[in-house]
Order: sequence, then structure tokens, then C-alpha cells
Amino acid sequence: MGGCGRVGLPLGIAFAARGLSVVLYDINADAVATVNAAQLPFAEPGAAEPLAEAVAAGRLRATTDPASVGSSEHLVVVVGTPVDEHLNPDLGAVPRALERCAEHLRDGQLVVLRSTVYPGVTALTEKLLAGKGIRADVAFCPERIAEGRAMTELFALPQIVAARTPAALARAEKLFRHLTEQIVPLEPEEAELAKLFTNTWRYIKFATANQFWMMANDFGLDFARIRHAVAYDYPRAADLPMPGFAAGPCLFKDTMQLAAFNRNNFVLGHSAMLINEGLPLYLVSRLEDRFDLSEMTVGILGMAFKGGSDDPRESLAYKLRKILALKTRETLCTDPYVADERFVDLPEVLRRADLLVIAAPHEQYARLETDTPLIDMWGLTGQGVRV
Repeated sequence: MGGCGRVGLPLGIAFAARGLSVVLYDINADAVATVNAAQLPFAEPGAAEPLAEAVAAGRLRATTDPASVGSSEHLVVVVGTPVDEHLNPDLGAVPRALERCAEHLRDGQLVVLRSTVYPGVTALTEKLLAGKGIRADVAFCPERIAEGRAMTELFALPQIVAARTPAALARAEKLFRHLTEQIVPLEPEEAELAKLFTNTWRYIKFATANQFWMMANDFGLDFARIRHAVAYDYPRAADLPMPGFAAGPCLFKDTMQLAAFNRNNFVLGHSAMLINEGLPLYLVSRLEDRFDLSEMTVGILGMAFKGGSDDPRESLAYKLRKILALKTRETLCTDPYVADERFVDLPEVLRRADLLVIAAPHEQYARLETDTPLIDMWGLTGQGVRV
């Protein structure tokens, strides 16, 4: 297994819980030590107990030794696949990970790519291994979990399994049937697009809700009431989300990967990016219409990229903080899950702030008792979402 991160570790725990012997190879020594101590390096509900059981039973261990990959029958590659500063996909992320341990790979292994990849990276991996004279089967089986639901969704969701040959497909299917009987077979390029389509679809849905919210807001209307009427007992509109920051390490990045794949001819995806990435600027402009921010201390509640998470990666709360820092007398940040020496405790924020903005919808903020003006675009407090 590749990685002690938010994708690799839950998958390793799930396989170990089903009786397989799992070794997690990671270059982060601190994460490796934490896992070997039967502790989670991040929050993931339902993972702590099976991790402790797997470590105690000897079914799961972590290491920084790249030679460990040579002893496995199945090698699952889990690495980040970012876009660069020009929004171009990094096609080398998976090949670089394999290059680090290439001398230890051997004939007969099944190499499974689990990361979301640019279309063609599975074929690139096949060529890389063949060029090194390694006769291995290659499959692409994308992760489909949401952070915070891994230990449920790994067993409940169908697994997409894709490979070039019947033999590789059969091996990958057998591996993932340890988790679920629901297998969806595809060609590698189909599966690569299926994963990108999935994340992009969510990103576009969030952009739609955010655009609708801005429209209603600009006319002084409460989008929460409108959305309730649209979706109430009406299944064709039931998936319309509430507004809020659409962020994190996947959705924006994968929308840009899909745009690059289509020769940057993706008006819908780029429009979604402009809406979602522009939301902090829109929010601050609305606040400036109502308040003299230059005379105010503003408290930002929640710095994670989504509610209930301790993951701050690509969180738009930081973009909001950057904009407010230019506009306000002082900006304070707090989060019950994200550790940062620059943050202050919630009681201090409530005491000092003249204005509060919920940037991550942690459930703790739904029950706040405060007379300070509170901006809640998520509808978390049930008091409407007009700003």
C-alpha cells in the first residue's frame, strides 16, 4: 500500500480488517511512527479501533523502507496528483512515486493506481514498467470515498475496476471484492474519465448553488427559503446543494485536469471555477455594503475545507482571511479541529469580534449563543442565508 495519508491509510485499514496482510510505505517518518503506534495521524471516524486491532494482530504495519514494496503481491499506489501554478496537470506524480521504488518491483506483481489521474497515466505507467523490463499487471481502481466517511464508504460503495487485460482485470476485481461485491469494470481510460467526471460534477453543482445564492442575495431574497421550496418533496431538484465554499484537495484540481484533457475547452468547468473561487471576494464585497470593516474585528469560524474535518488543504477560508486582512482592523481565526499557532480559541473570538463569519460549517457553530452579527451562508444556524 502506498501511503499513510487520508486515502492510503483507510484503505489499508479496510483490507487489514478483512484479513489481508498490509504494509504501508510512506516517506513521512512521523506518519509512519504514528501508525505503528496504532494511532491515527488525522481524524477519520470509525478508523481508530480497526487500526489498533490490525496493528496488534500484525496484519498492518508502516515503513519508510522502499524495499517493502518488493515483498507484496499487490502494490496500491496512492499519491497526490496536483495541478501546477498554471493549472496544468502534473503527469509525473505517479511515475515519480514508482521510480523511487522501481529497483524493488518484480515480475508478477499487480500494480493498482488508486489516485485520481489525468487520462493516459495508466497507459504511461504500463509503458514505464515495460521499459524497465518489469512484467507486472496494471490496473486503475480510483478511490471514491469522502473524508470522514471512509470506513463506511469503502465497504458500501461500488468499486470501479479497470485494466487493459482480462488477467489484470480479474486480479484487481478479486482484490477489491474483499471490500465489496459491487464491482464496475471499465477500460482504463473510461475509468480515468469516470473519476474526473465525478469530482467535476460535484464542483459544478456547488457552483450552481453558489451562483443561485448570489442571484437571490443581490435581490434581497433568502436562497434557503427558495431552495426549500424547490427541493421539497420534489426529487428532480433534491440534489441542489446549499451555498458555501467548494474547496479541498480534489474538486477544483480535478476540474482543471478535465479542462486540460479537453484542450482547455471547458467553459462549464472554468465558469464553475470562477464562481467557486470568487465566492470569498463576493462575500467580502457584500459585507462592505453593510459594515465599515475598517473599524471592525472580524472572526472567521472554521478553517478546514469542510465541516467536521481537520483538513485545511485548499480551504477557501484562508482566501477569505487574506482578503479580510486588507479590509478589517483585525481578523481572528479559530477552528476546533485544525491546529495552527495563529488561531485563537472560540471564546476569545466571540469576546473580541464585532462580526462573525462561518467559513467551515462545523456543527459546533450551529448552536452559538452570541449577540454579535453572524454571517452564515451555509444555513447552518437555520436563520437564513442572506448577507
